[in-house]
Amino acid sequence: MRLEGRKALVTGGAGGIGAATVARLAAEGAEVWVGDVDLAGAERVAGEAAGHAVELDVTSLESVKAAVTAMGAPDILVNNAGTDEFGFFTYTTPEQWQRLVAINLMGVFNCTHAVLPAMQEAGYGRIVTISSEAGRVGSKGSAVYSATKGGVVAFMKAIARESARYGITANSIAPGPIETPLLMGAKEFGEIGEKVIETMKGATQMKRLGQPDEVAAAVAFLASDDATYVTGETLGVSGGLGMV
Repeated sequence: MRLEGRKALVTGGAGGIGAATVARLAAEGAEVWVGDVDLAGAERVAGEAAGHAVELDVTSLESVKAAVTAMGAPDILVNNAGTDEFGFFTYTTPEQWQRLVAINLMGVFNCTHAVLPAMQEAGYGRIVTISSEAGRVGSKGSAVYSATKGGVVAFMKAIARESARYGITANSIAPGPIETPLLMGAKEFGEIGEKVIETMKGATQMKRLGQPDEVAAAVAFLASDDATYVTGETLGVSGGLGMV
């Protein structure tokens, strides 16, 4: 029960890594709020974790602020909401770039901006952002996604530097290939095939896809007081994919 008495907001919490994170934080004692544009999905996940659901569009600062007002200031923010649109860069469009930047990068800006003042006033806060190994090594077929995920790593480092004096830590997690609806759905619709999935597995040292629960465990660690002296870091949860 490392998180007993703490209030957490998980964005993009209606499925995948987000839903696993909600379950893990709740199991560790946190009061968890599930934020998502899919309110029905958020309500389902929240119900399973004895938590709360709130409609939240990370691309809108107004929507984020309204959600934070509804729940009250969180002690823990998990910036999980994200997406990708697979395709070689020359075949992508500015509209796709803007969509990915709005969700993956600006969404993190919006949520962090909305919670920081109250965390600073309280003298305590944990911000954990789900990045990707793509943000550290680049991913073929996901150039813009890689750029946004690299951006949030740098952003978390800057926030860590600015916020340490307030008792706030800010860290990133860099998952490798994780068996989520985003990845497996892309395979089913032909955007990436089984061969590419096998290549992803082969790029890890463990020769398998990761599971959402494995990422959620890392989130719980960084959100807890077991990580009081950890800030500005990027923790790889990728089966060794990002080793240098």
